[in-house]
Amino acid sequence: MRIISAAALLLGTSSAFSPVAFSPRTLSRTALSMATQDELKKQVGYKAVDDYVKSGMVVGLGTGSTAYFAVERVGQLLKSGELTDIVAIPTSVRTKEQAESLDIPLVTLDTHSKLDVAIDGADEVDPGLNLVKGGGGALLREKMVEIAADKFIVIVDESKIVDGLGPGFPLPVEITPFCHEHTMRSVGELPTCAAAKPVLRMGSSSNNEVDGDEIAVTDNGNYIVDLHFSELIADPAKMAEELKNVCGVVDHGLFCGMTTAVIIAGKDGITVKEP
Repeated sequence: MRIISAAALLLGTSSAFSPVAFSPRTLSRTALSMATQDELKKQVGYKAVDDYVKSGMVVGLGTGSTAYFAVERVGQLLKSGELTDIVAIPTSVRTKEQAESLDIPLVTLDTHSKLDVAIDGADEVDPGLNLVKGGGGALLREKMVEIAADKFIVIVDESKIVDGLGPGFPLPVEITPFCHEHTMRSVGELPTCAAAKPVLRMGSSSNNEVDGDEIAVTDNGNYIVDLHFSELIADPAKMAEELKNVCGVVDHGLFCGMTTAVIIAGKDGITVKEP
């Protein structure tokens, strides 16, 4: 495990974090206090790109508030010429739109089934580096892209690090609209989901808050059931297998055994965890 202090990040070279500029006088007083959560998200997103993305690569672009900065960094380095011959695969419509606005060349899995690296956030990370993802509604495309990558780099802030998956963040499950209530019941009856309350996502698919009267629809035209757990998930891999075997479930937000490294933004700096 490697730790980089917030002060060291803020004092880093302009090539590493070019959007961040501080005078020495400012740094002497407020290097750490200036490292707000948004700033640390930017730094951890930039660090993932700087450390893992090289010219000539096929890159998976994640979705979410932290992944946004990784996409931004790819665009900056392409524009400056520090990266060349990059093609990228976005994991959502909104990431595709951001990448297009930055002139990042885009392809799909249809033409590029193997990626060099994918960079994305997570909603929870457990000690075994298993993840809950899909709070933003893009779990299916995220998993399809990230499972095809040689390296999957997860970027989060320290609030996403947990002792166990489950109670801290609802587990999203993407299901077909056809007979969705039947599928919800089938999921709730699974032995591994006995401690879960299935809730159909309403309003926008990009968050798990109820912000509308209509059923939330994903980029793929499916629905999302959020499983609210009252206790820790004892065996994420077993639950992942059970969920995947339910007819009507398209995929779920458990990402087990996929992580190459987790880059964590915290108030004391950046921590890198590997399996």
